[in-house]
Amino acid sequence: MARPDNEPFDETDTRMPPDPFAAVLPALAALGAISSIAAINWSGQEKSARTRSKRKTGSSLRDLETCCLGLESIFKRFQQHPNVFAGGGGQASAPMKFGVHGRRIRADAQRLYLRLMNDIATHIVLAAQNAFDVMTAIEDGDINAPEEVFFAFGEQQERLNTLIQTRASLRSAVDGGAEISERLTSLVRELRKYQLKTP
Repeated sequence: MARPDNEPFDETDTRMPPDPFAAVLPALAALGAISSIAAINWSGQEKSARTRSKRKTGSSLRDLETCCLGLESIFKRFQQHPNVFAGGGGQASAPMKFGVHGRRIRADAQRLYLRLMNDIATHIVLAAQNAFDVMTAIEDGDINAPEEVFFAFGEQQERLNTLIQTRASLRSAVDGGAEISERLTSLVRELRKYQLKTP
């Protein structure tokens, strides 16, 4: 079990971990893959003859929702360990930048880092695949959501872009990512309401 961040520790029993931004950035990228569903409402209008996806739309939506929930969990774990992942050390107000947020941590926190990196690697692949499958289902007409839903995905995409473009602090990136992951989960659930029922 990981040591709480506010518990004192022996400075001689610490190691320098890989950069925390190396964990947060791919987690944000996974959210970006999901929020890219925004574009399909407009770019998918030019339809040409193509083979329909063999994957069932309901499965794609369920898997994407599970992926969103997994990303929510990842961002919550970032928040629970601000000394490791959220700029909770001396560089709390420094912008997202490699090389400025790392601080010495104990072995249990290092194991947490590695477990999270493994989870993030899995979720970035799942986010890309499941978002693609859902976008394909929208293009194929299996999901017929109103424009407002796509605008809402676009708003989350803009929020992610703003975090990157303004070089928000690492803490702001983590907190923003947590909020965006929750919103994307609710939007994927909203998409499920507009899945066309097959006879």
